[in-house]
Amino acid sequence: MTHTASTPRIGLLGTGPWAAATHAPALARHPGVAFAGVWGRRPEAAAVIAREHGVAVYEDADALFADCDAVAFALPPDVQAPLAVRAAAAGCQLLLDKPVATTVAGAHEVADAAERAGVASVVFFTLRFAEETAAWVARQAAAGGWFTGHARWYGSLFTPGAERSPYAASPWRGDKGALWDVGPHALAVLTGVLGEVTGLTAAAGPGDTAHLVLRHASGASSTADLSFTAPPAAAGVEVSLLGEAGHEVMPGWGGALDAFASAIDALLEAARTGVPHPCDARFGARVTELLADAEAQLGRGRGR
Repeated sequence: MTHTASTPRIGLLGTGPWAAATHAPALARHPGVAFAGVWGRRPEAAAVIAREHGVAVYEDADALFADCDAVAFALPPDVQAPLAVRAAAAGCQLLLDKPVATTVAGAHEVADAAERAGVASVVFFTLRFAEETAAWVARQAAAGGWFTGHARWYGSLFTPGAERSPYAASPWRGDKGALWDVGPHALAVLTGVLGEVTGLTAAAGPGDTAHLVLRHASGASSTADLSFTAPPAAAGVEVSLLGEAGHEVMPGWGGALDAFASAIDALLEAARTGVPHPCDARFGARVTELLADAEAQLGRGRGR
């Protein structure tokens, strides 16, 4: 690229509810970037987002890459991954959604492409960027001395009779379930406090429920319980820690818009300094490795 503008130009790939509600408005209002345009697999949906924010519609993703310094993704993971490889090759910094891919090979191709091209990458693990939860993770990691941790992320996205969410129409979520959609959030928080996962055991529960038991490099252990088929009254998110400092519970957090703005800031900082962000594409690939391991164990447990 040969862009010379002082304000980096950033494009958006994706037109679904997540892109419309979070990515596009956050990009449009961020003072540190110029929202250049949007590409989507549904041109009519791309036109709606572009019209709302006064940006261009791109019919060709590579044309968007050529016009941008960075790109943000709001696409299904296995659509995202090959496009991210192309974007990196075009010299674009990468603001990725989680999971980076649903295959280990696909996730490593993205990380390899970013490193080969020398571009920065950040994966939007929401809780690692929301102000309240990011500060909590940093404090607990600095405190250390943790014995065990627990994450519970129960939703009713696919529970019969539950209130219908626009995300329930997502084919990849229907196929991969809570393990792949909210599992990355749980893993990002637990590893952020307790360190790299060195061992993982997975067991299946009712519906798409997955129970993970993790061993961490710090010596601590943790569990993660994930479901999109929980009764509505059981739905909720909780992360807690037990250790030398006693019992700590993760606070609630604000909306995704502010968290995504922080992710944009993190990408800009990584691009400026050349220092990789802890939640870069390589970390995203590691998360994919863990999820793929868990999925394989769950498949064996369910007799598939």
